[in-house]
Amino acid sequence: MRLLGQTRVPSFENTSNLSMNSDCTQVVVPEEVFFTIAIAGILENLLVLIAVIKNKNLHLPMYLFICSLSVSDMLVSLYKTLENILIILCKMGYLTPRGDFETKMDDVMDSLFVLSLLGSVFSLLAIAADRYITIFFALQYHNIMTLNRALIILAVIWAFCAGSGIAMTIFSHETATVISFTILFPFMLIFILCLYIHMFLLARSHAKKIASLPTSAVPQRVNLKGAITLTIFFGVFLCCWGPFLLHILLMKFCPLNPYCACYMSVFHVNATLILCNGIIDPMIYAFRSPELRSTLKKMFCCTRSDWN
Repeated sequence: MRLLGQTRVPSFENTSNLSMNSDCTQVVVPEEVFFTIAIAGILENLLVLIAVIKNKNLHLPMYLFICSLSVSDMLVSLYKTLENILIILCKMGYLTPRGDFETKMDDVMDSLFVLSLLGSVFSLLAIAADRYITIFFALQYHNIMTLNRALIILAVIWAFCAGSGIAMTIFSHETATVISFTILFPFMLIFILCLYIHMFLLARSHAKKIASLPTSAVPQRVNLKGAITLTIFFGVFLCCWGPFLLHILLMKFCPLNPYCACYMSVFHVNATLILCNGIIDPMIYAFRSPELRSTLKKMFCCTRSDWN
């Protein structure tokens, strides 16, 4: 994968070779483990999408943004599944590392990887903005964040992500591309942290202003729960994607440093963490949303009652 050091995806030989510059032994995760986690991630997120589609009570902006995050998780699982298939085909001799077909497939997977990362980033930002409006503009929320506006926001997000994925694949050899690709992560971190600070500092004072309303108690409790859920989403994203993005930076700027090479020896572990993100997120949805959890139970029990 060129974003990881201007090499092809199927073998990640660059990581293996660089790890030889240090005394650290490369940690190798079996391909069967990658396959299992990737398939599980795809199935879990597919269940979430089906549940939201089937239950009309879940046809809300918040769940549309959650579906967007599920699609991002599915894309990264699909990316890793395709990568492992190419690795197996190369080992069996059916593909050559630098053939025309392999080069095109590498470009496709590079685009999928960037698309999944950017999709996750902007989906989290959309969820954060939605929770912000829910907390501080509770009475006007349904006028501000309508279903049509949510769909337009998602259309813009994915159009931008698709264009960025193609552009980053074409110009992946440029240092500026790698920097812009990785700098987006800390920018998102700073933005959401600032949003969190603002939300939680003003949450109490805002609650007092609407406490006099007869129905204010329950919505306020739900809104704060939504903010906590967002915090969990972001924490999981940070833990799962952070090590991998650090790997990209180290591989670009200090590939021969023994300390950097030692960190890069756990590349497969970092890649596994990304796949685990796709498994953990649906569990958070189900655990934090009673409506979604109920829908999933009805799906497994093959019942249709009360879905509408």
